[in-house]
Amino acid sequence: MQFQQLQYFVAVAETRHFTRAADLVHVAQPSLSQQIKALERELGADLFLRARGNISLTDAGEALLPLARRILADADTARHEVLELVQLRRGRVRLGATPSLCTGLLPDVLRAYHDRYPGIQLLIEEGGSHDLVRELARGALDLALVVLPLPTPSPALTTVELLREDLVVVSSPDAPKPGQGRRTVRVADLEGERLVMFRHGYDLRELTVAACRAEGFEPDFAVEGGEMDAVLGFVRAGLGVAVVPRMVAARSGRGLRVTPLARPGLHRTIALAHRSDVAPPRAARELQRMLLER
Repeated sequence: MQFQQLQYFVAVAETRHFTRAADLVHVAQPSLSQQIKALERELGADLFLRARGNISLTDAGEALLPLARRILADADTARHEVLELVQLRRGRVRLGATPSLCTGLLPDVLRAYHDRYPGIQLLIEEGGSHDLVRELARGALDLALVVLPLPTPSPALTTVELLREDLVVVSSPDAPKPGQGRRTVRVADLEGERLVMFRHGYDLRELTVAACRAEGFEPDFAVEGGEMDAVLGFVRAGLGVAVVPRMVAARSGRGLRVTPLARPGLHRTIALAHRSDVAPPRAARELQRMLLER
């Protein structure tokens, strides 16, 4: 049974005329008649009672008609649903990102994406790069913004470098200026500061601790274990200083003093990652394009 045969059958059933039905479906009348006969042979029953000037449905035709209409309607719905996705009217994107990127980079890009494609649902998962890589590998995410180098390099992932971001030191305006009040702070100057530190598994924690150890000292933590919002809140309260991305500091500057790090400073490289063996869906590829062109 072919889809086209059902279209022809429904056209004849509704017009009760083979020639008018052929015109309706834009096919020659002999071709339509042949397809109807082929359908009847396959089903093993006549579908129409054919009399000159009078076409009517047999019992078999009456039984098939609602089923054929339902099949055609379902096919039309399927075409419509796929068209919606292709034209980015509906769908979803599952994006993973580190909390600092959710605070700094993503709000403007996601706003622009939502304005352009309001029917696309955005599902955001926050986590460290290690967790996001694992979620990508198991198919729970379409894309992820991760910090390079990856904690565990995976040949199953494709990464494209997105940006290289400076890190800065934030402190409370009511606290003494870090680095003895200089306009820039060296990593070595953090030896005399109490740090507000992120939780374990946070990319910024590993980067900051490694930089301090490279200068020959262990950082002194005033508070540790927080996410980005908590860390910034503790700094505003005067509990200590923190090393954060410049974009985060710019967005969260109220109640914070921002001091650049002296050259060569500290930086982090952000990349957009997806599985190598599966192409991201269309809606995700469009978000990927907007992120790369930002």
